[in-house]
Amino acid sequence: MKNRTSSRTRSREYLITDRPISAICAFSLPIMLGNLFQQFYTIADSVILGRFVSENALAAVGASGALTHVFICIAIGGGTGSAVLVGRWFGAREYGRMRLTVSTILLSFLNLSLFLSVVGFFLHRSLLELLRTPPELLPMAASYLQIYFLGLPFLFLYNVLSALFHALGRSRIPLYLLLFSSLLNITLDLTLVCGFHLGVAGAAWATLFSQGFSVLLSFLLFLQVLRSCTRDVVGPLPLFSPGEFQEICKVALPSIFQQSTVSIGTLLTQSVINPFGAQVLAGYSAASRVESLCIVPLSALGTAMSSYTAQNLGAALSAPGSVSRSGQPEPDPDSLDRAKKRVRQGYHASLRLTAGIAVLLCLFLEFFAPFLIRCFLGSEGTSAALSTGVGYLRFLGFFFALLGLKLCTDGILRGAADMGSFTLANLVNLTFRVAFAALTAPRLGPAYVWYAIPLGWLLNFLISWRAYRLGKWTPSSAP
Repeated sequence: MKNRTSSRTRSREYLITDRPISAICAFSLPIMLGNLFQQFYTIADSVILGRFVSENALAAVGASGALTHVFICIAIGGGTGSAVLVGRWFGAREYGRMRLTVSTILLSFLNLSLFLSVVGFFLHRSLLELLRTPPELLPMAASYLQIYFLGLPFLFLYNVLSALFHALGRSRIPLYLLLFSSLLNITLDLTLVCGFHLGVAGAAWATLFSQGFSVLLSFLLFLQVLRSCTRDVVGPLPLFSPGEFQEICKVALPSIFQQSTVSIGTLLTQSVINPFGAQVLAGYSAASRVESLCIVPLSALGTAMSSYTAQNLGAALSAPGSVSRSGQPEPDPDSLDRAKKRVRQGYHASLRLTAGIAVLLCLFLEFFAPFLIRCFLGSEGTSAALSTGVGYLRFLGFFFALLGLKLCTDGILRGAADMGSFTLANLVNLTFRVAFAALTAPRLGPAYVWYAIPLGWLLNFLISWRAYRLGKWTPSSAP
């Protein structure tokens, strides 16, 4: 019995024990596939609306998409950041504290999502007007967004639960759930939009129902996983801890900010794109959907580096060492050195994977960008929409390597809880991108919105890489 238990423990701790490149690939591949299926929520909406309703319907979902992306990134950032602590306690085998952290995370994000849901439900139209949404698109965009806000708690809880699965090394479970919910979403989209002719409202209801059902399954499965990891914890624990909440905020808030730099930048640049009209907005929306798919494998590598770093450092910090003069236990220096070396090996492996993925993405977009944009626009798509989307994708295809460098380096800083350098790098990225687009695009054309993107990625990477090279992210004491 003891041998079976030990074998299960080692299989769950493969991020600590396996070869770095093997561990990162094993962890990130299910995340890549899962995130691809998650993107099908919005992509299915866009394709079905663009081909079976109208180009304006596609543009309307794109106009509201900048807002919806903000909340998706808050959920992903909060879940990923919070999961760093869960991964740390899991690696250190402090399962009681891990369980308390998990329950605090779930209650915190449930309350946050309910608050944002109520605020968004009543202010959605004002937000669209603030973004200068074209008047002809406003009614459809408002209808989609209002229903979307009703399902916001489902979105939050699902993304947080997925991050917690990943922190425990169970990245395949979210993949299976996403496959199911994506197929359900597409089926409901076709039924409500094409069968019942509900337009953008039908697409929004399809997303709400599929996410809600997926959250229920995800929560039930997560309870089983959590029980198996904490079966040796003795005695009841509170559901919420103010002390754990403070620790969660220290890591989760900068992670939310990092994710939000993308979404806030998209939100603000959306207000720059909107005045160019519905045709340009439709092409920009279609290209943004394709871009979100291209980013998935690079984002998965960044998430893998975050959990990989957290678990390896957590295991090293829990190794028995000496006792300080104050009587406090200190980690074993040799264990810390091995963990730091292993993190660096994982970083180099992730960069090699990034280079290969970036080359494939560049070639794919160069040859298939027109076909991809036509998939969204249909046969009646305008030339302005097509040229906008194709120009966006072909330009950005040359710079995905920069994004991968940024995400993998950010992943190490986040996994090591070096949130100061992490926050600074992403703040510079956001500020530059928004300022550049706002100053140049109104006078020189919409293409300057996406010209700013790789420059922001480069600045972010240089700041994060400097922090990595200086080694300030490496801990010197137990958590």
